[in-house]
Amino acid sequence: MFSYPEVGASAGDLPDGYNVDESRILLGSGENIWRRSVEAIRGWQMFNMPWVRLFWPTSPIQVGVDVAILIEHFGFRSLNASRIVYVVDEDGPVAKYGFAYGTLMEHAERGEERFTVEWNRSEDKVWYAILAFSRPNKQLARLGYPLSRKLQRRFAEDSKAAMLGATRV
Repeated sequence: MFSYPEVGASAGDLPDGYNVDESRILLGSGENIWRRSVEAIRGWQMFNMPWVRLFWPTSPIQVGVDVAILIEHFGFRSLNASRIVYVVDEDGPVAKYGFAYGTLMEHAERGEERFTVEWNRSEDKVWYAILAFSRPNKQLARLGYPLSRKLQRRFAEDSKAAMLGATRV
């Protein structure tokens, strides 16, 4: 069961009452970088960082697939469960690929996070973007709110670095 009522909202109008985080990075240009970036998303490479472990990294990018993220932070570990709520797979002048997952009841936060890569063919630029809306779900996340926000910012920066590394030739 999802921990928030606005399932799928990251595909359109974001709900009120949540923190909104947006971050993106230019991965490069050309079809080769585009193909590598799509494969990196399919391989969950945006979670390839020393303090994060994904269960299971071979999970397919499909609606309804559950994953859990084990995070080592501030001297302890937390396991956070999420479910893929939609997949983005668009071709055209601007090609897009990615997905969004939503938090389940066991997650410390409540909300949704979208991971996409985009190739603007006319500009020949490939971007990786993260969009999230969240607020604390569990008592510990509420008590440690400033630390939770710091951790979310760190995740975004490390995720961008992981995608940049995954798409390099």
